[in-house]
Amino acid sequence: MSLKPSYNILFLCTGNSARSILAEVYMNARGGGRFRAFSAGSQPTGRVNPHAIETLRAAGLPVENLRSKSWDEFAAPGAPRMDFIITVCDNAAGEVCPVWPGHPASAHWPFEDPAAATGSEEAIRRKFAEVFAAIRQHIDLLADLPPGNLDGQALRKKLAEIGEAGSPA
Repeated sequence: MSLKPSYNILFLCTGNSARSILAEVYMNARGGGRFRAFSAGSQPTGRVNPHAIETLRAAGLPVENLRSKSWDEFAAPGAPRMDFIITVCDNAAGEVCPVWPGHPASAHWPFEDPAAATGSEEAIRRKFAEVFAAIRQHIDLLADLPPGNLDGQALRKKLAEIGEAGSPA
């Protein structure tokens, strides 16, 4: 009996307070042990957005021990080796990232920043729910890929396709 491999995935954003946190928590719940997700930011805010926590709670997902952290933690000696790096905001995608050991597959999945939403509390909650639904759709597509599709050039292409269209080609 062979065990399925487990893949480490790092979701990056600038502030690591909303989108990357939502992706980390959902992938850990959805990945079924096949994926171990982390999140970080190039310029972390130092706190998780309260609306992100509220959105995760509403979905029945765990919110304990969440924190905003720097991507430097994951480029340091002794950090988990990443198999995938996915940027979830346009700012982080354009920044010069650390050199990741092992040259993980990378992709950019742009999501609107719900933390920038303005208006009533209800409007902000709706924006967080909308962005979280898009994040879930992308992660579901990745998590549903057969194990044989999680390596090499085909994976890089599939990650890009998921990011561009939100659905497989």
